[in-house]
Amino acid sequence: MVNILGRSRDHGFDEPLGLLSDCHRRIERFLELLIRVSGEYEGRALDPAAADAVRKAQRYFAHAAPRHTADEEESLFPRMKAAAAARGERCEALERLESDHGQAGVLHARVDGLFSRWLRDGAVSFEQSSQLRAILAELRELYRGHIHVEDSEVFPLAGRLLSEGELSAVGAEMRARRGLSKGA
Repeated sequence: MVNILGRSRDHGFDEPLGLLSDCHRRIERFLELLIRVSGEYEGRALDPAAADAVRKAQRYFAHAAPRHTADEEESLFPRMKAAAAARGERCEALERLESDHGQAGVLHARVDGLFSRWLRDGAVSFEQSSQLRAILAELRELYRGHIHVEDSEVFPLAGRLLSEGELSAVGAEMRARRGLSKGA
């Protein structure tokens, strides 16, 4: 379904796999924004619009992204592992994905530190700017593979392995993790 602005409407908590995939699109957009800013400004002072965009991306990665990781590691992946084990199957990709989450967290902390310094000091050195671009490139590659596996393999597998009730429970936990009531 497309909204009035021509954008596809995001999924709701009653469609947790779609909602997780929607979050991937936001991760990609915010990461590309940070990459674009770091390349265009190359450590020089950010104009107000660029500084505001960086702060929004920092907030997203500091607050929403960890909830997304918890949605997967605490709600989805354990149910998938249990359902697969009950059928004598394994979900080997999940361990790698959980490792990716940890690696992404470390990289995000470094990116956040460099951007925070940039925002605070008004500029960063050439070396810091180069380091930031390299970390962002590493993060982009990590996410590229990670998101591809989740969107093309893991979420379809979850749709086959998990019952409607299990998927509903995942969605309810996602909603609760955000402090939202049932009607939200």
